[in-house]
Amino acid sequence: MLTTRTAHYLDHAATTPMRPAAIAAYAEAAATVGNASSLHGAGRRARRRLEEARESLAAHLGCRPSEVVFTSGGTESDNLAVLGQAAAAAGDVVAVGATEHHSVLDSAAHLATDRGGGMDVRVLPVDRHGAVTPGSVHDLVAEVGPRLALVAAMVGNNEIGTLTDVAAVSAAASAAGAAVHTDAVQAVGHVPVDFGALGVTSLSLSAHKFGGPLGVGALLIDRGADCLPVGFGGGQERDLRSGSVDVPGVVAMAVALDEAVREMASEARRLERLRDRLVAGILAEVPDAIANGGGDRLPGIANLTFPGCSGESLILLLDAAGVECSTGSACTAGVAEPSHVLLALGAGEAAARSSLRLSLGYTTTEDDVAAAVAALGPAAERARVAGLGLMRTEATAS
Repeated sequence: MLTTRTAHYLDHAATTPMRPAAIAAYAEAAATVGNASSLHGAGRRARRRLEEARESLAAHLGCRPSEVVFTSGGTESDNLAVLGQAAAAAGDVVAVGATEHHSVLDSAAHLATDRGGGMDVRVLPVDRHGAVTPGSVHDLVAEVGPRLALVAAMVGNNEIGTLTDVAAVSAAASAAGAAVHTDAVQAVGHVPVDFGALGVTSLSLSAHKFGGPLGVGALLIDRGADCLPVGFGGGQERDLRSGSVDVPGVVAMAVALDEAVREMASEARRLERLRDRLVAGILAEVPDAIANGGGDRLPGIANLTFPGCSGESLILLLDAAGVECSTGSACTAGVAEPSHVLLALGAGEAAARSSLRLSLGYTTTEDDVAAAVAALGPAAERARVAGLGLMRTEATAS
């Protein structure tokens, strides 16, 4: 028999619990939905639900409903935006920020291969907080001019929370007529995001980051943007993303975003207070810990380095104490690699392997923060002892 235990969940940047209103909307839609591509009554009713959700999302995100393309989530949206816009562009240079999510970085890496077109992929440096600067884009434009096909810069970093001035980056890239994609997966529902004001050609989002279901998201893409599909089939979603749309998921996503946006201002203030209390408490318990990131940040993400500790060991020790967090992106969980985000900030490999991300969301309480602070001191001490023991064992074996 499976049992559950009460845990202090501090991994909202990986996924946040579905909002009760979204669960109810999903269940209701799933009980009545037809295929939105069908012409009969059930299909038309499903289409109506789909378009109402599209209109709701567009109203909250500063775009036209026709610019909302439904997908399976952030990774698919990023892949479609990067691969599709680069393939349609006349230029051969693609530039991505060094701290982008792997769904962007790996898409760009594919473009550099022979199969991907052999494009000239550049990695844009970031400032000390992890943000792409408009100056780096200006410099690239001055070097390559109209060869620049696409620039990708995320709104809010998924590991350290740093916010980038995407509107300024977009303005710099527009001098070369380049497409601009922004990964707003961590930002939507947590800070104001306005597609039109950002001046980008495409923007990705994922429902499960703001209380919607897993497996559904959207790509906002300008009606005038040149973009080729990366999958083929029935021609749904402007012929950019073929396949029957998950109507219950889309309906639940729209309900979750509506609730998140209505609560955004007060929730951001609450999470900032909790995050700052969490970081201050950890630094008091583990004085040599280092807080990563800075400047303008998402309200619910804290990232700290614990010298001499393995990040994986800390996660296991904290999990045993009832505190759940991560070392960084959930998409790279279990991959024994140092954080590329921290490496881009100048951290050494050891430090990049010794960091934790603790991320807060709408269900986070003061008790969750207190539990994490109380658990981290003993966990860090035990992780250091284990690390020293391993080093001695390896030294003896050699």
